[in-house]
Amino acid sequence: MSMSMMEIEKTLKQLRLSGVRATLETRLIESQASSLSFLETFSALLQDELDRRQSRLLERRYQLSGLEERASLAEFDWGYNPKIPKRTCFELHTLKFIAEGDSALLIGQPGTGKSHIAKAIAYSALRSGLRVLYGEADELLANLAQGASADKRKLLKPVIDADLLVLDDLFLARHLPAEAADALQSILHKRYKLRRSSLITSNRIIEDWHKFLGDAALTTAILDRLLHRSVLLEFRGKSYRLKEAASRLAKATHPE
Repeated sequence: MSMSMMEIEKTLKQLRLSGVRATLETRLIESQASSLSFLETFSALLQDELDRRQSRLLERRYQLSGLEERASLAEFDWGYNPKIPKRTCFELHTLKFIAEGDSALLIGQPGTGKSHIAKAIAYSALRSGLRVLYGEADELLANLAQGASADKRKLLKPVIDADLLVLDDLFLARHLPAEAADALQSILHKRYKLRRSSLITSNRIIEDWHKFLGDAALTTAILDRLLHRSVLLEFRGKSYRLKEAASRLAKATHPE
């Protein structure tokens, strides 16, 4: 017994096939107009359902990741600072380092694009179906350090479980409290043992990290794990933020 279109749509809703339901009428018209076979039409409907589900999964992963923008390498102005390691950035963007359980350190002057590159790599990982957690390093570590023991375990789980952890602008506050430094060491130690990748950006050169951690032994332990299996990128050049600020000022001073 055949169903009416209304009955079919009701059944699709019950089966939670929202992708098929959204495009069914269009696909039927397309099938009739192009004399498509049943299998061709059915395949197209299945692809519509798959696309809808993947899109929703990506959006959910994005909402849980902590990212606030969908950055890409395509929109990055590589010509502004020619000394930025473009080739290595694109190699990281392939996500091979995550598959191999390696990490990456992006070190250099403020405003040279470290955060943008990190966010672009993180979003690429999300699109590939990986679990990503992004956070401004000092704030994330402070929150972990201040929580009660039960809360810490709950907060630590997504930090440890993420396929890619991005700690942005480490040591921005110049000094990391002892509890936060301990949290950093614990996180990196656990992720190192599990072969899970971390991507860290910082304006502070590695040789100065002991000044911000306040403990030479702790610094050695952190760097030992980070540098053992990692890619180190140095960012040098002019500040993009100062360039953009100057451009906005010029437009405000001399409007068209």
